[in-house]
Amino acid sequence: MSTTANSTPDTTRRAPGLKARHIHFIALGSAIGTGLFYGSAGAIQAAGPSVLLVYLLGGAVVYFMLRALGEMAVRMPISGSFAEYTRRFLGGWAGYITGWMFAFEMLIVCLADLTAIAIYMRFWFPDTAQWIWVILTLLIVGAANLASVRWFGELEFVFTIIKVAAVTGMIVGGAAILVFGLGEGGGGNPLANLTADGGFFPHGAGGMISAFILVLFAFGGTEIIGVAGTEAEDPGTAIPKAVNTVPVRILLFYVLAIGVILLINPWRTITGEVSPFVQIFDTLGVNWAAALLNVVVLTAALSAINADLFGAGRVVAGMARERLAPRVMARTVRGVPVVTTLSLLGVLVVGVVLNYALPAEVFTIVASLATFATIFVWLMILLAQVASRRGMSSQERAELAFPVPLWPFGQVFAIAFILFTIGIMVWISEYHMALLTGVGFVAIMSALYLVTGRRRVPQG
Repeated sequence: MSTTANSTPDTTRRAPGLKARHIHFIALGSAIGTGLFYGSAGAIQAAGPSVLLVYLLGGAVVYFMLRALGEMAVRMPISGSFAEYTRRFLGGWAGYITGWMFAFEMLIVCLADLTAIAIYMRFWFPDTAQWIWVILTLLIVGAANLASVRWFGELEFVFTIIKVAAVTGMIVGGAAILVFGLGEGGGGNPLANLTADGGFFPHGAGGMISAFILVLFAFGGTEIIGVAGTEAEDPGTAIPKAVNTVPVRILLFYVLAIGVILLINPWRTITGEVSPFVQIFDTLGVNWAAALLNVVVLTAALSAINADLFGAGRVVAGMARERLAPRVMARTVRGVPVVTTLSLLGVLVVGVVLNYALPAEVFTIVASLATFATIFVWLMILLAQVASRRGMSSQERAELAFPVPLWPFGQVFAIAFILFTIGIMVWISEYHMALLTGVGFVAIMSALYLVTGRRRVPQG
């Protein structure tokens, strides 16, 4: 932090507007989005039934990353969250590039979600152009993010209740289909679809490895817990409760939900033309349920865009207060960084253009771009936490209120997994564009860091 911030640390936090239930549901909802409802189809096609193992491995990485973030956030609940932590423990450039990479990640994820909404709307309006739905979505989420922090929290609260109820209902309904032999998915050996048509690893280890990109994309944005936590009325209580729900969320909403999907439908039939969740009931002829689930997946995408704009706006505004972004972006109204939010909405107009020019390819393109940005931010969070530990005395380590578990083995595993995923992007040619774009973004922002004099910001 800057010299001023060090002398009066409490000034770096805005007046909190989120209650513990808001933080808990934001954490819960962050794991239930487009990556699950729509992107899971691509992961299933790449890995077949072995995608369940990929979700478990990816979930473990997310858990250790969030525990690292939680340890720092409980110890230092400051505005800017991990961008400020990386600046403090890894240096000015690291904090600067992490903050801007997170904003880049959130914008790319928003583009993916905007595209998913346009695709979902084909269910009712197959002849309407995708870009029209993108414009309407931007108007809705723009209004929500320009309202107060409390209104944002209430909206996410409602969105998450809808998503959780839908996934839970799908799991229960899918189990009933399997147990009672309803529709085409019932009857016979319930495990047959996990081993038929090529076996559990139909594309071998390579297919399973190639699914890592889409699976990590599904978990992207979970780090918003650290950003939202700084807005909490009691971060020391709210953040640990939110982070500790991660293992259950991953097991229930990913592994169990995807498992039910694979048990009901052969993996090759999950093509991605519609959400796999909608496809279950549509295939079984339960058309009203398919329509209801389509409403739910629309809600999930709206929720994700809403939360991503919130997270990006707060991180960039926090950087602006530390002179790592234009100062005007720190200006707030009722706790809302209005200038930053409007700027981000303006950038998202690109989504309208992409959905007009490349309606068929845009989701795959932005998903791979978002994955590089996501794992880059996760890597910086993990490295910052490791650096913070190295700078502590033995007494400070013993006094940590929310220490990471399995230290340091969990962190080593998570860091190694992320580096392995970057290696996958180097290995598989279809991800080269995303990798080059991510590296190019780092190079451009690093050049701006040097040219604009951001490197001369006093270090805390």
